[in-house]
Amino acid sequence: MLDRGGNAIDAVIAAGAAMAVTSPHMCGLGGDLFAVVARPGEEPIALNASGRAGTGADPDRFRAAGVTAMPFQHDIRVVTVPGCVDGFMSLHERFGSLGLSDVLTPAHRLADEGFPVSPTLAEESAALQDGVRRLAFGQAEPLVRGRRLRVPGVARAIRAIVEFGRAGFYEGAAGRELLTLGRGEFTEDDLVRGNADWTEALTVAAFGRRLWTAPPNSQGYLALASAWIADAIGLPDDPADERWAFLLIEAARQAAFDRVAVLHEGADGERLISEARLRPRAAAVRDQASIDLADTYSDGGTTCVCAIDSAGTGVSLIMSNGADFGSHLVLPEHGIFLHNRGMGFSLQVGHRAEYGPGRRPPHTLTPLVVTDAQGRLDTVLGTMGADAQPQVLLQLMVRALVGGDEPAEALGAPRWVLSRDHPTGFHIWELDGPPIVRLEHDAPATWKDGLRRRGYQVREARPGDHTFGHAQLIRVTDDGLLCGAADPRSGDGACIGR
Repeated sequence: MLDRGGNAIDAVIAAGAAMAVTSPHMCGLGGDLFAVVARPGEEPIALNASGRAGTGADPDRFRAAGVTAMPFQHDIRVVTVPGCVDGFMSLHERFGSLGLSDVLTPAHRLADEGFPVSPTLAEESAALQDGVRRLAFGQAEPLVRGRRLRVPGVARAIRAIVEFGRAGFYEGAAGRELLTLGRGEFTEDDLVRGNADWTEALTVAAFGRRLWTAPPNSQGYLALASAWIADAIGLPDDPADERWAFLLIEAARQAAFDRVAVLHEGADGERLISEARLRPRAAAVRDQASIDLADTYSDGGTTCVCAIDSAGTGVSLIMSNGADFGSHLVLPEHGIFLHNRGMGFSLQVGHRAEYGPGRRPPHTLTPLVVTDAQGRLDTVLGTMGADAQPQVLLQLMVRALVGGDEPAEALGAPRWVLSRDHPTGFHIWELDGPPIVRLEHDAPATWKDGLRRRGYQVREARPGDHTFGHAQLIRVTDDGLLCGAADPRSGDGACIGR
């Protein structure tokens, strides 16, 4: 798209739509989307294209059956109205420079003519039930890497979007399938209502720069809050120092330990990252794993696409189906997987994130843009990684913005993530006590020894573990050149420039 005279917005829509075709285990037209757009001379702006629960959403039905937590998969009630298509349309209508047909043609061609199955798609497809594979891919057997896969139903959906806009998806054949599959969970009015809202980006000063992300219901505030805390407490210069990992982990925990209580679509993002709230949390960091966490507030499958164009516009776009293949529910005539982002709702009576009609669930998607002291674009970055997204972004920011690492160095360096003994990566903050620290296989030995001495349970991951994020990072150099990289952990990532 850039070679054809398009801008960064055209580029991320085209790339995101192509990924929606070729990577349904991570994202798709049945998923959600967040983005931050930074244009020269303007403050960055955020797009929230996360869907809302349908009119039929009824938490009492769950509670009457003795269910205390939202299902994870295989239940239409964890599906909110997919926001991805609305996100693409809103981005294009506000900032796109090429025609919608031009931007979506590559994705349509991939869906109609076929594409080689990626290694990750082949691997993840083995976990699907035979019937689900048949609906989505036209075969009951697991996919084989390198084989051509055609998805004609997705091609029809894209063509309808090109011809009729958002109505071609939400009010057309795909929308009617969602109504049928929902069995009363959704109404026609739910699908007519748009799911993309432009908002002021949430911002904080840290590391001598200004960081920008999407406000709640996104968990992006955690990336900003942890960065502020890390900047306030100070870090060793050498990332191999045992205190480097420890202090960043403490910053992440102090920022996020009450996430379940405070993150909901109506949360005051500015208050969540206010100095009055974060300074006691920074002061609570000691030389041992925090037990008495400061509290002054009473109240996978994801794809990242980053782009910067020649005019200096930068975009961080995050789109997701939630877990691998989302809910494992498929629009049968289109082969489109529906996400499972409704898993973030609460079934606690009166909780601010309680499952209910028209509500948006707490979201892990964390787009991030950095500007310098003069307000000029500095860095665009993002990652997949469920609850760990802010933790990965924190480490990348410290390496690139503080340590001066080139993007490839920052992305290739070893990482840590926080986890629990839970089969998914979405429940880190729902239990009390220090979480487990998982280290990549090539992490410095000093990290492991230091963290254990300071009270953390540490586990070392095997090579090839994909739970440490698949990030992208582009930086603008002092003389206006672009320097970027895609995560080496991803078998599907790419960095392309000219």
